Amino acid sequence: MKKFILLAFMVIVSLGAFANSADPKTSSENPAIPAKTENQMTEEEMNQAIKRVEEIRDMDKTELSSKEKRALRTEMKDMKKDLKERGGYIYIGGAGLVLLIVLLIVLL
Repeated sequence: MKKFILLAFMVIVSLGAFANSADPKTSSENPAIPAKTENQMTEEEMNQAIKRVEEIRDMDKTELSSKEKRALRTEMKDMKKDLKERGGYIYIGGAGLVLLIVLLIVLL
């Protein structure tokens, strides 16, 4: 009986940990569920972005000036930000992941 109460208490406490958002600015929005369907990237746009990233990584950057390198870095940062915003992702922290694994082990 004590084990069941302890397990129930841990589950209730852990649910409060998942209520926190990954970005405090968007605490009212759930980052795991995209708000609008038109905001998601199409497969073609995602493939173009991936090709561009691979193209930038394969470039010989030793011959580029510092301004060109900076422009490439900002382009990469913008693409990464855009992929996160439009691609949809699920953020699970380290403690949440450990708790999830422990619960799966206990329940299965």
